[in-house]
Parts: sequence; structure tokens; C-alpha cells
Amino acid sequence: MQPFVFKQCTNILKATQRRAVTIRELMSGISEVSEASIFHHTYQYFLKGHMLEYTNDFAQWVGEALEEKTLSEHLAIIDPYAYDKIADLRTRLVGVIEDYLGHFPEPRPALAGNEFHFNESATIVFPTGIVAHNLAEFLQGLKYVDSSSIYYHFYEGRSRGVYGPDDFSTWLSEKANEPELSGRLRHIDPFMYDIEGMRKLIVQIVEQKVQKDMESL
Repeated sequence: MQPFVFKQCTNILKATQRRAVTIRELMSGISEVSEASIFHHTYQYFLKGHMLEYTNDFAQWVGEALEEKTLSEHLAIIDPYAYDKIADLRTRLVGVIEDYLGHFPEPRPALAGNEFHFNESATIVFPTGIVAHNLAEFLQGLKYVDSSSIYYHFYEGRSRGVYGPDDFSTWLSEKANEPELSGRLRHIDPFMYDIEGMRKLIVQIVEQKVQKDMESL
């Protein structure tokens, strides 16, 4: 069996010097900033430790800084993992804001100090030193790795290369011969939990399988 090598990551933030004060400026920025910036404000949202009322930085700013709750809800239900290309996600974000402005053309601007700042980030990946050669070791790794490792393998893993399964479920199906367990992980909604909540759920699912295997010996 090919082992699972746990990795973790950290992000180095890079400012783009672009900001938005109004919803219209936010829409314009989303239309024009780099794909790296869109990725940072959507896919990498969970790495920032925010609460789950929002699922991306755009929704959070609209809801908290502008108090435009209806628009923030519409932005928050956009699932970035449903799009094969960031360009398609960008189009969806712009479309939702454009539709909102069609009904509410002059929402208030943000107060001074509450502007939205478009950023990018570079992901630095490094090994944790934890390697799993079987399911029991995999379970122990899940329990003790840094939370950024859970983010990197479960959340960012879904967006790496072609937008598909996370690293955990891929290893379980392709290397550990655990297709059923892999399927359970693949069907977890990434927006239902924060990173630590996700860790607990994955641990619970894998632990059930390990205990079942032990009982059958």
C-alpha cells in the first residue's frame, strides 16, 4: 500500500492595492482581479478560521460591512467546488451581484475603514512528518496533524488540478482499497463545518471503520 503523507500549509498574503467601497465596485473588482485573488477570497476562506455564517470573503464583507443581508445570503450559497474553472465561478459571482443591483441600484457605501481589500496569497506546503501506512495510522494522523493539514488535504485538495475529490478520499479509494469509506468522505458538504468540525467528522467516520475491522478479526 502506498502510504499517505500528511502535509500542511501556510499562506503568504499579497495585497493587490485594489479595494471596493460599494457593491458596484466589488462587482467590478471581481470581474477584473486575478484568478489567484478569486481563489483566495473563496476557496481559501476556511483557512482563515471564520464562522460559518458566510462561506467566502465577499459574502462576509457585504453582510457585515454593508449590512446587505439578502445579497450576502445569495453570495454565501455559491459553492466554488461546483465549478470546474475559476472563470466560471467569477461569472457566477458577478451575475449574482449584477442581479441584485438591478433591484437595488444604490445600496449604501462602506464606512471609512470598512472597505473591501482584494488580496492574493501564495500557499507554502511542507511535510508534517506524519505518514500513514494503513487505516489505523491514517486515523491517528487525522487526530494529531495541524488544522492546516486538514484544510490542505480536504478543502484545497478538492480544487487542485481538476476540481475533484479531496486527497483523503482519493487515497482511500486508490491506495487503501476502501471505496465505501472514500465515498462517505466525498459526500461530506464542506460548508457544513469549520476545519475542526470537519476533522471531528472525518475522524468519526474513519474510526467507525477501524473499529469494525478490528471486531471482525
